[in-house]
Amino acid sequence: MKSKNTICIWYEGGALDAARFYAKTFPDSRVGPVFHAPGDYPDGKQGDVLTVEFTVAGIPCIGLNGGPQFRQTEAFSFQIATDDQAETDRLWNAIVDNGGQTSACGWCKDRWGVSWQITPRALTDGIADPNPAVAKRVFDAMMTMTRIDIAAIEAARRG
Repeated sequence: MKSKNTICIWYEGGALDAARFYAKTFPDSRVGPVFHAPGDYPDGKQGDVLTVEFTVAGIPCIGLNGGPQFRQTEAFSFQIATDDQAETDRLWNAIVDNGGQTSACGWCKDRWGVSWQITPRALTDGIADPNPAVAKRVFDAMMTMTRIDIAAIEAARRG
């Protein structure tokens, strides 16, 4: 059954390439139907890829090749929970090494401008610690990082 709620992500172009990258990078991800424009439109021609259905980590999405009118911002991001440093590094490196860019506190952008938070569960558990002093130490450690270092987060949690 088709999902009632789907995230639509506007791409300048390259929605199909992005969907393929996500499908090979993130578990529980796949590329679905690709729809071609039935006629010319402001930023494309008849037959161009107009939309692609895809799933990222179980979340249904549609990529729309809409042109340059709207740019991606950090106001939308995918947050991917990771279980260990190896998974964190693998996903972070996949995004950054494929033309992406780093940011702060576990955030990065892919080459299409979509923002990602590669977030170890150790970080979210630490920030949610019921002891406010522990949560602050973890938060302060995170604020110094680009890619999250789980060993440093765990050390901050221990004090």
